[in-house]
Amino acid sequence: MITYVLFIIGFVILIKGADLLVNGSASIAKKLKISSIVIGLTIVAFGTSAPEFIVNIFASVQGNTEIAIGNILGSNIANILLILGISALIYPITAKRNTVIKEIPFSLLAAIVVGLLANDMLIDGKDFSSITRIDGMILICFFIIFMYYTFGITKSKDDITPEEETQTHSMTKSIIMIVIGLTGLVIGGSWIVNGAVKIAEAFNISESLIGLTIVAIGTSLPELATSAVAAYKKQSDIAIGNIVGSNIFNIFWILGVSAIIKPLPFKQSSDMDILATIIASLLLFAFMFIGKKRVVERWQGAFMIITYVAYVVFLVMTTK
Repeated sequence: MITYVLFIIGFVILIKGADLLVNGSASIAKKLKISSIVIGLTIVAFGTSAPEFIVNIFASVQGNTEIAIGNILGSNIANILLILGISALIYPITAKRNTVIKEIPFSLLAAIVVGLLANDMLIDGKDFSSITRIDGMILICFFIIFMYYTFGITKSKDDITPEEETQTHSMTKSIIMIVIGLTGLVIGGSWIVNGAVKIAEAFNISESLIGLTIVAIGTSLPELATSAVAAYKKQSDIAIGNIVGSNIFNIFWILGVSAIIKPLPFKQSSDMDILATIIASLLLFAFMFIGKKRVVERWQGAFMIITYVAYVVFLVMTTK
């Protein structure tokens, strides 16, 4: 009973945590005269990816590879199609030029790289496929390259947005807001995931389906809360930076660390989910050039949500 109570309370904590995180992050970005997209790609993305990180660490240690891999792939698909779709419905999301030509393609590269590393059976003709410790180290190397790029763009004048209507706070208060916000996201997210898994188990849903849907959506709730609040506050940089940054963090950092802790056996059926991740990234990239340039419009957001619902229906019908 207590699990279900915490499940409900978790939503309240999650939304409030997201609000504090966005306000604190935007305030720091304005005070330091750096781009909000950098804050979104680093502090916010890392914080909202914390539930995925926690779930995957435990899943790797316990050998629950279906949850570990399904959580990452499912979260990345939900991040783009569901969360960015909902955010665009709230307010059209405008992306910076660097986001379109560098960061979105980098998140697409992440999906392609993990697909190549995981398919030993198809590429090398081995008897089984897995994401090995060496593969994990390769993913971490890509993550280091991404972080190097991210901190490099702090000096780019093209990405600085000094005229944003952002409420500023003292540096100390901003940091406290971020810390409390991140704590709320992690606690709220974990309570929601625990409750969701208990509910799923009560209906005898398979572990694979739980990983790709319940756990994936549950651990993506911080991204949903953060990006939705950011969209409502018209902080497009944080809204889209959070999503793109989280997807890159999920594959290169979280999946990399998970594989280093313990190699992750890979089922060929998961190739469909990698393909779905690639398609979602390609769709986001295409929308940057369809309609208003570099803007995810409301009708595009609606299309993303419909596509995600279709994907989930497909999973329910095909996953055993």
